[in-house]
Amino acid sequence: MRTELCDVFGIEYPIFAFTHCRDVVAAVSKAGGLGVLGAVGFSPEQLEVELDWIDEHVDGKPYGVDTVMPQKAVDVHGATPEELLAQIRGMIDANHWKYVDELMARFQLDPLPEGEQVGGVLGWAEDVARRHLEVAFAHPIKLLANALGSPPVDVIDEAHERGIKVAALAGKAQHAQRHVNNGVDVVVAQGYEAGGHTGEVATMVLVPEVVDAVSPVPVLAAGGIGSGRQIAAALSLGAQGVWLGSLWLTTAESSSSAESVASMLEATSSDTVRSRSYTGKPARMLRNAWTDAWEDPAGPGPLGMPLQNILTAEANARIARSHRKDLAFSPVGQIVGRMNQVQPVREVMYRLVEEYIETVEGLAKGIDAANV
Repeated sequence: MRTELCDVFGIEYPIFAFTHCRDVVAAVSKAGGLGVLGAVGFSPEQLEVELDWIDEHVDGKPYGVDTVMPQKAVDVHGATPEELLAQIRGMIDANHWKYVDELMARFQLDPLPEGEQVGGVLGWAEDVARRHLEVAFAHPIKLLANALGSPPVDVIDEAHERGIKVAALAGKAQHAQRHVNNGVDVVVAQGYEAGGHTGEVATMVLVPEVVDAVSPVPVLAAGGIGSGRQIAAALSLGAQGVWLGSLWLTTAESSSSAESVASMLEATSSDTVRSRSYTGKPARMLRNAWTDAWEDPAGPGPLGMPLQNILTAEANARIARSHRKDLAFSPVGQIVGRMNQVQPVREVMYRLVEEYIETVEGLAKGIDAANV
């Protein structure tokens, strides 16, 4: 399974793990892969705490940080988080506020405790993402990834000056070429099957297209990968490794809510949907009553990023407090159909490697038999 990227990052296996959970980051890196912490849900102050913890618990192993600096989003700026939030809220029309109030009443969501404040995710705004970068660059990260397009060129340049490799996700070969032209070191070819923000081209089709488009720049395959057999398939398509996200959501170390974990363990690969209901951009998640409500033609439809998450922030907080499986936000890919038990990260990594070895050995035996 070892590829050139293993030598580049000083890892044993070319398994890159995207996660919002610091425990998963540390566990994957210590098991021979490279954990990548998603920063978007944290304030800059919270991100500092998370990275300090990882530094103390990763045993000197390499890890990375994933930021979100979308190339297409509503342009918002603010000197402080409070000013930024106020500006975003002021851009949301009364009809959308009314619809969210109607949904909270329809689903009988209890009000939040008196005095509890909710704001929503601000990490998609450039001002906050820039602050995330300042925090990340102060830590010994080995990889900086951007989930929605290439990072700005000045960010790529600064990362390179610090000896940090830069990765960017691509849903089309054209996107991948643009990333490389901007100076990105690693392209993550993310297929339609992936959880979270994802495009419309399937992994089996996308990966070889991207490999051919950007060679010799290394490519990681993402989307629908959750077994050693699928890792072997990704490498046979020309990828130098895999980028896994959904698989870690049901690990013992995961910070996923109990109701989300229960929903994922029960789900089949047909139970996901690409919805704009949470972030404003198409993201794959488990379909439920909340996602259906935002597809209702009688409603106003979701807003763009970052407005949609701010619009629904109170509702999302009420849903989280309700612990209701029928409403819980569960971003996950179509591989969810194989996520049927809770296991420690180390066991998941061991299984991936063992399945890969068995697959490659089986292919070799088949080829030898055919040549007899």
